[in-house]
Amino acid sequence: MIDRPIRYPPDWPTSRAQEKGVDVALAVDLVVMAVQEKFDVGVVASTDTDLRPALEFVLTLPGKTVEVVAWQSARPLSIEGKHIWCHRMSRGDYDLVEDTRDYNIK
Repeated sequence: MIDRPIRYPPDWPTSRAQEKGVDVALAVDLVVMAVQEKFDVGVVASTDTDLRPALEFVLTLPGKTVEVVAWQSARPLSIEGKHIWCHRMSRGDYDLVEDTRDYNIK
């Protein structure tokens, strides 16, 4: 789990709160774990296009595959000219894999 503070804009809740740094941390983990041979298939549950460079890099490594998970209604991450398998999730799918643990530090 990666803990990042959420920023609340002055006009919150009209504007959404924003977490910062989670996409960068995910990209770094994906690349580092691929280079360290910690996986053959990396599965990224995000549609954040900021992650594309990490996916592109991992796909250049021999024997590495990347798959993505996205809501049924979302446009999944893709890399032009590369086949990336997309696992489409419905609300029912999410409910089956939801992590209900409380990660707050006490």
